[in-house]
Amino acid sequence: MSEHLLTVKDLKTYFFTASGVSKAVDGVSFDLEKGQTMGIVGESGSGKSVTASSIIRLLPPKTGRIVDGEINFEGKDIIKLNKKDLLNFRGKDIAVIFQDPMTSLDPVFKIGNQMVEMICAHQDVSKEEARKVAVEALRKVGIPQPEKRMESYPYELSGGMCQRVIIAMAVCCKPKMIIADEPTTALDVTVQAQVLELLQELQDEMDTSILLITHNLGVVWKMCDTVMVMYAGKTVEYADTKTLYSTPMHPYTWGLLDSMPKLSDKVKGELNTIPGVPPDLRLTGKCCNFYNRCPYAQEICEKEVPPLVELEPGHLVACHRQTKDKKLVRGEVNQDE
Repeated sequence: MSEHLLTVKDLKTYFFTASGVSKAVDGVSFDLEKGQTMGIVGESGSGKSVTASSIIRLLPPKTGRIVDGEINFEGKDIIKLNKKDLLNFRGKDIAVIFQDPMTSLDPVFKIGNQMVEMICAHQDVSKEEARKVAVEALRKVGIPQPEKRMESYPYELSGGMCQRVIIAMAVCCKPKMIIADEPTTALDVTVQAQVLELLQELQDEMDTSILLITHNLGVVWKMCDTVMVMYAGKTVEYADTKTLYSTPMHPYTWGLLDSMPKLSDKVKGELNTIPGVPPDLRLTGKCCNFYNRCPYAQEICEKEVPPLVELEPGHLVACHRQTKDKKLVRGEVNQDE
């Protein structure tokens, strides 16, 4: 039976700025099981990366703040960790792979020096032992001549090679969980496939859980066991991957899936889009955030925030028009009740 490695309950992370309070994450809840991969999808600005940053408490100190909620990692309350425990937690228990490999590494230090420093910070080993661990990690992620690459600077490597170095650094301390924040965004298609395959191999080898943040729904299908769809700081749908793709229930999820190009399409035409733009996060929290873009919206959608309800076992949806007694049909003509 699967066990919860990470449990997030009603997480609220706000940014306090001169122009107002931006509700970047406004009541997100989910569980990540040991050894599984969960995907977080949604448009830019939906709160995906802020959710990940909140988990490792890596927020702008002057403006970003977790105002409510719980983040439990193996029963440990992350929000209550002091600075020393938090430094040990990052890298050792949870590692992060950021989306831009070229800016994730310090350009003025050699690859080997950066890896050795990170390993020594989280493991009680000498620099010689740390160097051996680093070389082995580079070899494991498929970098040729790892001893030579230890002496290279980041700008001497390609984007794909730098991403492999980042992954090697992430797995050096054998973390229980990896947060992969759009790890293939800056890479070409061939390298993307190699990186995803590498992550799966490392996960199988180390039984590591992965929280994958991405715009690419094809990557989600290939990699993830469960999926959480976010919109304007809130969870709008949560289910296992097969269920979400076969029977999606939220209008926003329908829009995302419909906007994907399909190889089976014989006639070339314009791609489907979701009309309108996401709301101002300083003004959300009083209604359904998606109502102004939703073709199925009704009067209640403009007045009340829809709760996240479990309509089927393990399938949660936040939509006023999706209830256990009455289901909204995809593509039906909107009629006011």
